[in-house]
Amino acid sequence: MTRIIAITLLTLAARAQDVRFHDAAVRVTGSARTDANSVTTFHDRAGRVTGSARTDANGVATFHDRAGRVTGTARTDSNGVTTFHDASGRATGSIRR
Repeated sequence: MTRIIAITLLTLAARAQDVRFHDAAVRVTGSARTDANSVTTFHDRAGRVTGSARTDANGVATFHDRAGRVTGTARTDSNGVTTFHDASGRATGSIRR
């Protein structure tokens, strides 16, 4: 589910936007804010920063944990398939829009 959320955030417009995430019981589990520079910052339920994501000019989104370490990447190809890679570069999954 985290991957689907990440894809949703990657497709947001360049202007600042806020998104809240909910569990099956409709409780807020976290949030994300994408600023005008296309940097998305993720927060947990208590409002603490848990990580961030930035998309470069080639369309590759790089995800970082709260300490700034790279945790993975995502890239969508021309067929609409987004492939996820872990910090070591291994493909960990994909999804088609």
